[in-house]
Amino acid sequence: MLAILTVIAPVFALMALGYGAVRFRLYPAEGIKSLIAFVNNFATPCLLFYSLVTSDFSAAFNPAILGPFYLGALICFAIGIVIALKLFGNTPGEAVSVGFSGTFTNTVLIGLPIMQRAYGADALPVTLSIIGVHGAILLTVGMVTMELMRRDGAPLGKTLVVAVRRVASNPLIWGIAAGMIGYFSGLQLIEPAEAFLVMMSSAVVPAALFGIGGALNEFKLSDNWKQALVASAIKLIVHPAIAYVLMIWVLRVPMDIARYGILLSAMPAGVNVYVFATYYNRSVSVAANTILIATIASAVTISGWLYILTL
Repeated sequence: MLAILTVIAPVFALMALGYGAVRFRLYPAEGIKSLIAFVNNFATPCLLFYSLVTSDFSAAFNPAILGPFYLGALICFAIGIVIALKLFGNTPGEAVSVGFSGTFTNTVLIGLPIMQRAYGADALPVTLSIIGVHGAILLTVGMVTMELMRRDGAPLGKTLVVAVRRVASNPLIWGIAAGMIGYFSGLQLIEPAEAFLVMMSSAVVPAALFGIGGALNEFKLSDNWKQALVASAIKLIVHPAIAYVLMIWVLRVPMDIARYGILLSAMPAGVNVYVFATYYNRSVSVAANTILIATIASAVTISGWLYILTL
């Protein structure tokens, strides 16, 4: 247990530092969005590109990891929608937004730092293979489901075009695409270029954690906290539990590989659940509360999953 605390303590300490810096006005609140933009648009694409070019990406692209991760996410999506409809009496559009809040993982701002801290560079190839299709799969499924279920939905063809544009305009996708092209073309980095990429990559962990901690100041608990608590439980407990059962019990994936996919599925909800909710103006407060509750609660649940994955 001490070893687990040693892994996660610096991660959440950086998040706490970011929260406290903004809360006590030691860092400007308006600067957090710019910091996160730097992480998402510049530093992380460099990390993705460099990691893919210098790793054995083809060996890391494992269907026995990707399949359970995304099947688990889709099952959680369905569970969240049904609970929101049947238990909380939401409209179909609101239910889709609640379900999405328990589906979309914070793979970059929290996932990457914790994976690196817990398992080192060995975890990056598998982690990046999941991140590479994360937004493309889940945003498309979420948007199509929303348009099919809400009463004032747009034509399905238009929705698919919007989904493709949102995915294609994501700098993370650019970094992954460039990295894959570089990997399969046998690109060899010259020393100045490699040094630049290493420096940019090293900025991801502290900047991302400080930024997400500062961003938590924007989210306040509302009357919809019960729905957010359910969505958080689905994301932090149900998703990794499904991934664990499928990878370990069904597909018999070795634990030293499966643990990467399982732990990544245990990360809290990403900021995109809030973006999704505001885009459709459905259950915005639930999405915001889910980010807040899940991020804070993940300090405990991630510790629990790290312990389970060491057994």
